[in-house]
Amino acid sequence: MTTPDSSFFRVERDGPVALVVMNRPDKANSMTPDFWTDLPRIMDALGRDESVRCAILAGEGRHFTGGMDLAAFASLAGLFQKEPGRAAYAMRDLILALQDAFTALERARFPVVAAIHGACLGGGIDMITACDLRIASADASFAVEEIHIGMAADVGTLQRLPKLIAPAVAAELAYSGRRFSADEARSIGLVSAVHEDREALMAAARDMAHSIAQKSPLAIAGIKRNLAYARDHSVADGLDYIATWNAGMLRPGELMAAVQAKMAKQQATFADLLVGQKLG
Repeated sequence: MTTPDSSFFRVERDGPVALVVMNRPDKANSMTPDFWTDLPRIMDALGRDESVRCAILAGEGRHFTGGMDLAAFASLAGLFQKEPGRAAYAMRDLILALQDAFTALERARFPVVAAIHGACLGGGIDMITACDLRIASADASFAVEEIHIGMAADVGTLQRLPKLIAPAVAAELAYSGRRFSADEARSIGLVSAVHEDREALMAAARDMAHSIAQKSPLAIAGIKRNLAYARDHSVADGLDYIATWNAGMLRPGELMAAVQAKMAKQQATFADLLVGQKLG
């Protein structure tokens, strides 16, 4: 697989696991314009590679990410000098494009593990809430910082965070913009584990990703799709959806292979998914 060139990200492979690293450590991995275009391109490219079964999202340097590069806002100054209706239309289009960069994480057929160390601020919260799993190092700190620059978070935090933690807690964090620690993030359910340092964090992320990669990719894709569906629909609708999914996707051969491997105390092996099929 050839991943798109990126001035912001470094992409590495460890067998079926892809490591996607924000690589702007001198600027705390703050999100430049290249970030927003490169992230969905990379995720889409990984999704077209049948051998990718899980991804880890991490940051190089002292911090996971400081959020949006505020210099990027300067480029919008001219937009607000335009005719108001057209400026508003263009601004909405831009926001939708930024939202889609993070939705690419949610849209991926495989789970994405966010491995968070140091600061995870502003857009970093939008990003990790679009990931499937979140773990942190003990030095991690978090904040929904947009309120401090006079705006409501608009690329995912206000929509996804209340589905991950108690809505009242999400509201308090968004209204106050206060920093909170890795331990608090674990206590409210934003992250599932806290590790001693970045080295231990990355080791745990790799272990988690490889454990997922050993499972049936068809079952993993089904779990991811159905968790997202259940989040946005009623229990009754979710039950109907999983019944239809398994009626079509449950494969007797994979079930038998998994059961036999379990009885033999061995690791079952599963074929990659077929992806990226084209006509002609």
